[in-house]
Amino acid sequence: MTAWRLIERDVADTLGEGTLWSARDNAVYWVDILAPALNRLSLADGTVERWAMPEPLGWVVEREGGGFVGGFQSGFADISLDPLTITPFGDPEPHFPGNRMNDGKADAQGHIWCGTMDMAEDHDRGSLYRLAPDRSWRVIDADYRVPNGPAFSPCGRWLYHSDTAKRQMYRFARTDEGATDRQPFIRFAEEDGYPDGMTVDADGHIWVAHWGGGRVSRFTPDGVLDRAIALPARQVTNICFGGANLDRMFVSSATVGLDDATPHDGGFFEVDCGVRGLPTHQYAG
Repeated sequence: MTAWRLIERDVADTLGEGTLWSARDNAVYWVDILAPALNRLSLADGTVERWAMPEPLGWVVEREGGGFVGGFQSGFADISLDPLTITPFGDPEPHFPGNRMNDGKADAQGHIWCGTMDMAEDHDRGSLYRLAPDRSWRVIDADYRVPNGPAFSPCGRWLYHSDTAKRQMYRFARTDEGATDRQPFIRFAEEDGYPDGMTVDADGHIWVAHWGGGRVSRFTPDGVLDRAIALPARQVTNICFGGANLDRMFVSSATVGLDDATPHDGGFFEVDCGVRGLPTHQYAG
């Protein structure tokens, strides 16, 4: 039996990313960074809505007070839907106008962790930031080509993050000030593609999307490959768990750079993985 199903919609994503489960809306959100656009899949009726964005959008995170925070090329902004309003409130990298946000997620303490990157992917000038509830930010780590993740262990002790271009996943020790002691965690071989977005399930195992590898894989907390699920999209980008029981996995993908894209490339998928995820955290600012 096929472990996946393609979510039917009118348009494939150029660069699908940033999958986000919203229990508040009973919906899964994800971005198309390069369209640019924000997508929403309603789990109530299966409909997909798509909002055009004014510039590249790397991620959205729910706010405790309602609406979202988004990571745009020009920085952080509040986002409300129906009607769409976008209100910028900070740019961490005005000195790098060619950079953009790539991936981001909230932790249990209400902070947002997010990465920036050179949009042309020519320079290692990306950083990992932590946006605090008071809307101040700080650099946690630097010198990334293509940052991806982040993800957090259920115990809160570990932060997982990747430099996709270097095929390297890292593990950090969480601290009150952020994270420290970056260590190499999982190295992807050439035949595996590149480690892209990730999430952690209720058992503390790490699920990783394989850009160029056409699958998602589950690794133990010690970094040992546990299982893999093949998908018909070659450039798999991001993963989240959703649904009332957090037992439905959703996966995004991309067509960018493919001259021979199939109907599955750039698709959005529901994957039967047989495990449960963790609740989505919201930004406290």
